[in-house]
Amino acid sequence: MEFIDYYKILEIDKNASLEDIKKAYRKLARKWHPDVNPNDANAKIKFQQINEANEVLSNPEKRKKYDKYGKDWEHGEEYEKYQQQQRQQQHYSNDSGHRTTADFGGEDFSDFFSSMFGRQSSGSGRSSAQFRGQDFNASLQLDIKQAATTHKQTFNVNGNSIRITIPAGIEDGQTIKIKGYGGEGINKGPKGDLYITFSITNDTPFKRDGADLYLNHNLDLYTAVLGGETTLTDFNGTQLKLKVIPGTQNGTKVRLKGKGFPIYKQEGSFGDLYVTYAIAIPTRLSDKERELFEQLAKQ
Repeated sequence: MEFIDYYKILEIDKNASLEDIKKAYRKLARKWHPDVNPNDANAKIKFQQINEANEVLSNPEKRKKYDKYGKDWEHGEEYEKYQQQQRQQQHYSNDSGHRTTADFGGEDFSDFFSSMFGRQSSGSGRSSAQFRGQDFNASLQLDIKQAATTHKQTFNVNGNSIRITIPAGIEDGQTIKIKGYGGEGINKGPKGDLYITFSITNDTPFKRDGADLYLNHNLDLYTAVLGGETTLTDFNGTQLKLKVIPGTQNGTKVRLKGKGFPIYKQEGSFGDLYVTYAIAIPTRLSDKERELFEQLAKQ
């Protein structure tokens, strides 16, 4: 496996904080997103690498292993167990009273993986050792409407067709684990896992923050001053009538409980919708309207 420097991919140094990692990921994800670079195969690969780097470095435990073991970080624990087994074997005495010492006792981490995955081993017991398969990382793009409904999707990873159920409310950048869909184990060891990172696109006027939605809504000056009703369309396309109190100010925010986004893995539960009024100032006044405004201005 070719080594990919996750720090280089995110354009950060090894001392970067978690906040630095998040900022770098957001910046690069926007730059290399497939929607911004249609029909660009290089951008697609770059975007996948950015997601993979973020998935590892934003997880403190995974980052620690990556910093210690590099490209083979996912098998670090197996290597440590392997070393412990070999230390025990080095002190094992056979029936003749002669002590046997494994010929690979001084092997380092890189050599270990080179022998395990690169050639057939030949020493005392190594070929029978079981090791967990490699974890796979994949990215899956959804639009915000898809993310709002529980649905099934089929996609291919390393030639395997996988069908999964995606719960409504999945977050942008969220990673889920599909157990047992990673690489094959060594010597009948267990399979690795598949980690899927979701990228959610949004071309609606609604801004999302978790399960809450935010919408700017234009309100005419006369309704803002005198009060009345205004109509808007919510995220699901339903027409809603809202009462407007007299003297409503520009930037006034109203909360519509339960009209937001589905809450992840809480079927039937929704966040809230926050509507911010933007007062529309009339630009084409009739002579009568102008006269009335001038009278008001003199009072």
